[in-house]
Amino acid sequence: MSECPEKLLPWLGLKSIPGIGNILFKRLLERFSSPSLVLEASVEELTKIDGISRRLAESVINYRISDTIRNEMANAIGEGIDIVTFSDDNYPPLLRHIPDPPPFLYVFGQLFPEKNNLAVVGSRNPTSYGISGARQISKDLAAMGFTIISGMARGIDTAAHEGALMGNGRTIAVLGSGLLCIYPPENKSLFYRIAEQGAVISEFPLNAKPEPHHFPVRNRIISGMSLGTVVVEAAKKSGSLITARLSAEQNREVFAIPGSIRSFKSAGTHCLIKQGAKLVEVAADIVEDLYPLLEEKVAPVGDDAYHSNLSKVNLELSPEEMKILKALGPYPVHIDDLVQSLSMEPGMVSGILLKLELEGIVEQSPGKLFSLKENH
Repeated sequence: MSECPEKLLPWLGLKSIPGIGNILFKRLLERFSSPSLVLEASVEELTKIDGISRRLAESVINYRISDTIRNEMANAIGEGIDIVTFSDDNYPPLLRHIPDPPPFLYVFGQLFPEKNNLAVVGSRNPTSYGISGARQISKDLAAMGFTIISGMARGIDTAAHEGALMGNGRTIAVLGSGLLCIYPPENKSLFYRIAEQGAVISEFPLNAKPEPHHFPVRNRIISGMSLGTVVVEAAKKSGSLITARLSAEQNREVFAIPGSIRSFKSAGTHCLIKQGAKLVEVAADIVEDLYPLLEEKVAPVGDDAYHSNLSKVNLELSPEEMKILKALGPYPVHIDDLVQSLSMEPGMVSGILLKLELEGIVEQSPGKLFSLKENH
């Protein structure tokens, strides 16, 4: 625990009082310096705070630490979960500056007062292009020393965390549920891998379910902890765009990786670019913008991972196989489009694609869509 468990009880208790939200909690903390002093204050002192009515002030002075709060603390201790408060040195420094920072965070893993954080977010139903892009850019950024922040959701978030782990870097997952309710459940093993090389955090009580309204709320933490937000794939109505908007409102940078003009899954990212988000192809594009803000300078690594690199294919290919391979890239192409653009027999194209897939050069997505496999 960041503090003695008994000293943390007023933090949890004050937050549990109906009417005390994050903004009011911050105002009270600025005036009284600690939750315990808030709970000891008089009605007259409390009502001087903007937003505190006499009725709410009376609720505060009459509050007593409940068994529910004591059980919550006991559960956190039993599960090895830390509680990092706004007054703690390890509280994310950039998060302090948003209008409504959480008073405390439940933390599984290790939280450091690091500032070189970047959020990477996107669609829960991405294309293979989007997964590859998120994984590669997160891997490169992590290898440079950035901490990758995301939400551990299906799709792009998962790829971002995996990429950071592949780059042997730190990554932090911000959940829209309590830490004892891992969501999505299939990411349970990822949850523990992230905690080993970073942290999984939440502002919600330990057993809180993944309610729909939790996710827009948690997005302000993802953007608030970060120097900027990278959106990989997002449709026009996407939660990722909420994170991007919050990032802009918090005076942080917004980056977007472009996709196909024919894909509705990239319509949101293209809108961001039109509105002024920086178009990103490689990690160096991000470093270029953020370099003056970095506390610890980084050196770009990696190459352009979003275009095919056929020199890595160390196989003897026939002219027809090479022709098909050159027509493929990181973005999925339908087999019918390949047949039409290459003027080849459907049976031949299908056979060659199968061979290349078995060789691990090409991958197939649902719907007869084909793309170059990552790292080829």
